[in-house]
Amino acid sequence: MRFEDYYARLGVARDASVEEIRKAYRKLARKYHPDVSKEPDAEARIKDINEAWSVLGDPEKRAAYDQLGSGWRAGEEFRPPPDWQGGGFGADFSNADFGDIFESLFQRHGSGARARGRRQRSRAEDQTVSVEVTVEEAVSGCERMLGLAGPGGKRTLKVKVPAGATEGFRMRLAGQASGGPGEIPGDVYLEVHLRAHPLYRVADRDLSYSLPLAPWEAALGTRLDVPTPTGAVGLTVRPGTQGGQRLRLKGRGLPALRSGEASGDLYLEIELRNPDPGSEDVRKAFEQLRDTAAFDPRADWPGGQRKP
Repeated sequence: MRFEDYYARLGVARDASVEEIRKAYRKLARKYHPDVSKEPDAEARIKDINEAWSVLGDPEKRAAYDQLGSGWRAGEEFRPPPDWQGGGFGADFSNADFGDIFESLFQRHGSGARARGRRQRSRAEDQTVSVEVTVEEAVSGCERMLGLAGPGGKRTLKVKVPAGATEGFRMRLAGQASGGPGEIPGDVYLEVHLRAHPLYRVADRDLSYSLPLAPWEAALGTRLDVPTPTGAVGLTVRPGTQGGQRLRLKGRGLPALRSGEASGDLYLEIELRNPDPGSEDVRKAFEQLRDTAAFDPRADWPGGQRKP
C-alpha cells in the first residue's frame, strides 16, 4: 500500500497545533461537503478529509501516526515495520487501504489509548443564534427553525421560544452544536430579540402605548375598547382624566417566564387631541367653553394668575 500524508491532505504543517488542524479541517469540510460543493470530486475529497481529521484530531491516534509515518512521503510504497509498537505483522499489505490498515493497527495496539482518548476528546465550539420575535409572539410563545452550520454540513433545528421571553433572553440547547469526528458536541445558545412594534413600547415585562382621547372624553369620561397583545379589552375612562395620566391594565404585559415571577402590566398613557378649530361650530363651542368655564390650566404655576 502507499503511505498517505494526512497533514498534506489538510494543508497543515506536521507541527501544527490542534486548533490549526481543526480550523483547516472545518474550512475544507465546508468547501467539499457534497450538499453544498460544486466540485466534481467533492464526495471523494470529503472522505479523505474526514479520514485525515479522524486521526490528526485525536491526540492518541496522531501520536501513533507520527510514530508510524516518520520518514515517509505521500505516495511512497509503505509497509508497517514488523516491530511497530512491539507487534509482529508479516501480512502482505500491498493491496490494502492505508486508512483501514492504520485503524486496524491502532485498534490492536491502542485499546487503552483509545479509552484515554475518548476521555480526552476535544469539545466542539458553542454557537449563538439570534432570533427576532414580535411582542405578540413573546406573549404567547412561538416556534422557529434555526439554520445551523458545522463541520458536518448544514442542518435545521426546530426550537420553541417560551412565552415571556424578553429582550436578550438566552436559552441553552445542550449538545446541539456539532463538531468534527471525535469531538464532543457543544451547545447552541438561542438569543431572543424583540422586533420593534408600531404600537407597544417594551420596558422589561411592562408594555405601554399612547391612548388618544378627545377633550370631552377625558372631561366627561367614556368607555372604549383598547388593544392588548391578546385581543381588545373594555376600558372605562373616568371623568376628569388628565393628559399624561397613565392607566394600568394589570397582568396585560409580557407573562412571567418562571413560576413565582410576576407578569408585566400594560400602561395606557393618555394623550389629549383637539379637533380642528377651522370648523365654525367647533370654534364657537370652544369660545363658549372658554367664556363659561372657570378654569385656569396654569393656576398651580408659581405666581400663576387667571387673566380677566
